[in-house]
Parts: sequence; structure tokens; C-alpha cells
Amino acid sequence: MHRARVTILTVLGLICFVLVVGFFMFVAQLAHDEPELTDRADGIVALTGGPERIIEAVDLLSKGHGKRLLVTGVNQGTTSHEIAKLTPKFHDEFGCCIDLDYEAANTVGNADAAQKWARAHHMQSLIIVTSSYHMPRALVEMHRALPDLDLIPYPVVSSRAAYDEWWADSGMARLLFFEYLKYLGARIRAEFYGFSDWKI
Repeated sequence: MHRARVTILTVLGLICFVLVVGFFMFVAQLAHDEPELTDRADGIVALTGGPERIIEAVDLLSKGHGKRLLVTGVNQGTTSHEIAKLTPKFHDEFGCCIDLDYEAANTVGNADAAQKWARAHHMQSLIIVTSSYHMPRALVEMHRALPDLDLIPYPVVSSRAAYDEWWADSGMARLLFFEYLKYLGARIRAEFYGFSDWKI
């Protein structure tokens, strides 16, 4: 009985150790600065969750990095006019080449909405815009939904996201840890779809 208890505690300890090491590796690979994007793609997909994501995505569109932009996961009560207020100098883009998705309620839904949109517009490449801490999970879901498309990550780094000293901010530490757990869940689910080419 004692030996069985020791074995169980040892296994649990190893699992905790692996999770902790994995968490530190997850945080270490997050982008701390926004990239200087030189690539161009057929489309741009912005996952809602903060105004910075939409602003950066519209800016990429205005600079010709993509032909159309999908903002996915928009709140049902939010209009295109209200979103356009976030980027007043790019107001015209909302009348020509920006589409809004109101159905997605989570990252899985974002990926499914992007799939439908990309297929409808016959796209072969997408720039994915979301927060730096959310990018690993977003790419897992996007690869699951769009395994044959070229996906270019554009991680948005908020000025509030102090990744360099995350351990000193309990709120940021919680955010990153729960995002890490969600990321692990996304990877496990993706295995059931036969996707195992992990690049994150």
C-alpha cells in the first residue's frame, strides 16, 4: 500500500514537473515585439479580443499585405461603423474589403469562420493577427481547419503585456498559465484530426 502511494505521488510529481517546464518553454517562445512583416498574402484574419488586433490588421491591409480582411468573433451588437472608429484614417477600407464574422464564439469558431471565408474567396495564404500569447493556440486551430494554406503569424504585443517580467504580475501570470493549458488542449484535439507537424 505504501509503495503504491509512493508510486502515485512520484507520477504526479513528474506530471507537475513536465507541466511547469512546458509552461516556461511556452512563455519563452512568445513574441515580445511585433514583427517587421515583409510577406504578402491573399487574405488577413484578425481574431477579436482587443482593439489592438483590429487596428494592426487594418493597417496591414492598408499597406497591401493582403487583399481582404476578415475580423472574426465580432460581438453581435457591434456594427462595422463602430469598428471603423478604431481606425478612422482607414475608414474607406470598411466599404470595400473588410468582412465581419459574428458567429465565432471562441478560437475554434474563429478557425472555422476563417476556413469558410478563405474557401469562398479562393485564398491560398493568410496572415493571422492575434495577441502574442494567443498566437500558438490560434495557429494550432488554424492549421487544423486550413491544413493546406500558408499561414503567416502576426503576433500583436500589447504595451500592457509585460512578458519579460510576467512572474511579477499575478494577473499576467494567470493569463499566461491558463492560455498554456488551453494551448495543450488544442494540441490534443488536433491530434485527433491527424495534424502532428508542430511548429510552435
